[in-house]
Amino acid sequence: MTMPAPQPMRVGELRPNQLLHTYGVGAVADLPNLSVVVAGLDDWDLAKTTIVREDRLLAAIRRELGPQVETLRTPPYIPETSDPFAEWTRVGVPVRLFPRWLRCSDLRCNRLAPVESSMFELLPHSFSPERIRYVHGCRGRGGSRPTVVPARFVLACEGGHLDDFPWLYYVHGGRVPQEGEHVLRLLERGTTGEAANVYVECSCGRNVRRSMAQAFGLDAWRNLPACRGRNPHLAGFSECGARTRTLGLGATNGWFAMQLQAFTLPRADDEIAQKVAENWAQLNLLASLSREQATALLPSFACWPELESYDIDKVWRAIVRRAEEGEDDGDDDDQDLDTPEWEALTRPDPVELPDFTIRKEPVPSEARPWLSEVVLASRLRRVSALYGFTRIDAPEWDVQATDSGRRVPLSREAPTWVPCAETRGEGILLRFDEQRLRDWEESEPVRLRARMLRPAHNDWRSQRQLPPGQWPGMRYLLLHTFAHALIREFALESGYNASGIAERIYARGGDRPMAGILLYTSAPDSEGTLGGLVSLGRRDRLGTLIRQALEAARLCSSDPLCAQHDPRVHGRLYGAACHACLFAAETSCERGNHYLDRALLVDTVTDPDIGFLAR
Repeated sequence: MTMPAPQPMRVGELRPNQLLHTYGVGAVADLPNLSVVVAGLDDWDLAKTTIVREDRLLAAIRRELGPQVETLRTPPYIPETSDPFAEWTRVGVPVRLFPRWLRCSDLRCNRLAPVESSMFELLPHSFSPERIRYVHGCRGRGGSRPTVVPARFVLACEGGHLDDFPWLYYVHGGRVPQEGEHVLRLLERGTTGEAANVYVECSCGRNVRRSMAQAFGLDAWRNLPACRGRNPHLAGFSECGARTRTLGLGATNGWFAMQLQAFTLPRADDEIAQKVAENWAQLNLLASLSREQATALLPSFACWPELESYDIDKVWRAIVRRAEEGEDDGDDDDQDLDTPEWEALTRPDPVELPDFTIRKEPVPSEARPWLSEVVLASRLRRVSALYGFTRIDAPEWDVQATDSGRRVPLSREAPTWVPCAETRGEGILLRFDEQRLRDWEESEPVRLRARMLRPAHNDWRSQRQLPPGQWPGMRYLLLHTFAHALIREFALESGYNASGIAERIYARGGDRPMAGILLYTSAPDSEGTLGGLVSLGRRDRLGTLIRQALEAARLCSSDPLCAQHDPRVHGRLYGAACHACLFAAETSCERGNHYLDRALLVDTVTDPDIGFLAR
């Protein structure tokens, strides 16, 4: 991480994956002595980034951001060495100081001022970026200059804007007097750190002091100015004027990633043909040349590092064969991300490629009435791309359908690229019996349950001023609930943390139905994971794990309150579900722990006749 011009300096470290999931563009990163916001894509140096090819994902990103998006790129990165003067120290992601209001950490001083006031001095450190800090010249205890820390509170609006807290405006009750000197101090009373014990005071003749408690709560907006439309990551402002609310610095609702993810799918039957297919946009130029001309030009192509380990004659024959077959490049802008994945995972024949290896496993005997297929994916490659973010409210409903008015842009101009990360891992696909599922969907108890859940869905969207519709259906709720129950059981047996096991739900009726769940785990390491999850899919283990998961789902420690939960009361998106029985980590669930209901899966203490797998 580097501060932008005029004098860039390295101020901290983040892992590349964190730049998508936790500290992406527009997020505030809390460093040891500084607080910074990751700058927009306009300021990134692309020299040390790597282009990642994933045509389906790129097409989906273009649907969201426009056809000008050309590439997916990894964040700039060079492996660290022991040389503190090497090039790696000058490669990173640009950041800007935020908030710009700082406070002296000496308890006898507590001076609060913006960095532009020249009250504080920046002390750089060439070798240890964690030691970079601002200091105040008040000479605190021991005579040394005390470290200056970021102010504790910032301002945000639902449109995604972020601003410094208006300290002068707030302490003077909405007026910013121009005359006189105004020296601000931020004081804390007690040891709890709650807002009611934090005070801001001004040294002006009025001796103004105000508790920060009035900056929080439903009516706090009356004590705060309207939003100025500030985007610190873009160093700019826009029209807004919306109500603002106070956030604690580093609050979890300060930044929510908007991502799209796709698995790499087979486009050929062998490894060389797969590489040729992935690079066909370049290699198709060689198809019309002679063998001698093509093999002479091939080493000059950008994709050559991926092909040079193979026999060049075999590569040439794969190029000719693909040209004769007349296959397309696999980039279908009108196709969703789920359908090709479902078709690839459920294909009848096994596949063994570096980034996609699957095989069928016999279904456990006790699950055969409702489970039609088990697929073990020992190798998977997943690419995730960041295309925006929100603040205050997470894009909890399907991110692809989130109102673009809430999405904060990653750059000042329409982006020509977006950051991405690739991980490798393994997974298990469980395919439900389609006829059994349709019969369950059409049963009267399930229809009655839908009449309770669907109005809650409509209320939830209405509260957020979203257009009606987008109901995922009872099929989705059932599969999603089953996935969460199984994630908990798998975590106990596989050795992976529950937060490291993610889900992919394939649920669709109609002429091309999908009914299945993919539970997978992945890691940024080039070798992926170690097979602990796939081993649970073997017939001798899977049946027992499913039975244990269902047994655990029948009774929640919060019953009967959990089982009796009516989502219509508060406009919730889940029925019988809570943290004690079904909720999963944010990294695991694709819908923010919404659209869950144990009553659709098993018998509960209040609904014994609905569950798809009831006793």
